[in-house]
Amino acid sequence: MGWVVASGRPRDRAVLFIDGNNWYHGLERIGETGQRRLNYAKLSLKLCGPRDWVATRYYVGRLSQTGNARLYAEQRSFVDDLLKTDKRITVHFGRIEQHPTENLLAERILTYLADLRTGIEASVRHRLQAMAETHRKLPTYVEKATDVHLATDVVGMALKNEYDAAYILSADGDYTPAVELVRRQQKTVYAVSAQPGAELAKVVTKFLRIQPGWLDDCY
Repeated sequence: MGWVVASGRPRDRAVLFIDGNNWYHGLERIGETGQRRLNYAKLSLKLCGPRDWVATRYYVGRLSQTGNARLYAEQRSFVDDLLKTDKRITVHFGRIEQHPTENLLAERILTYLADLRTGIEASVRHRLQAMAETHRKLPTYVEKATDVHLATDVVGMALKNEYDAAYILSADGDYTPAVELVRRQQKTVYAVSAQPGAELAKVVTKFLRIQPGWLDDCY
């Protein structure tokens, strides 16, 4: 199978499951601004160490072509480069939904204008009021199904015995139930993140906290 060492004993098979959004923002907080150049094959090999790197699965919400054209193009370029890096790297898409969100600043401006009786020209008042009314609701983009997809794959692949060690690149405590189930299958599970993840740290085999500079040899 390609993972038997000279001694005849099999090496542990390792799979990385990357929560793209959580992983990205965690690294951003420690000053990793050049993530676009990150080589995920080098990263995978470094994390796996003596284990046999089987696969790296990157999970992210798919941006719509009808939305922000620049962000859509950037994601397409990133995904294309990622897939070219190594055949063991795959990308798995969730969806991104747009939801209206209350704009508190607009509400405060409208309240202020309503209470302000004098001291402002009528034309200025009407212009400010119109602007605030227009922006009472702001579009917020929410990633959906990505974390569910990742958790399902972590569990499903464990039940099919497709790996011995899982590396979940995220600090999201929502993965706790999946990790607990996988651990009961006698699998080793690591959480890897630049952010603290107290809930996840309680259930994984080990929580690996990424520090500034740790990724320097992965570019």
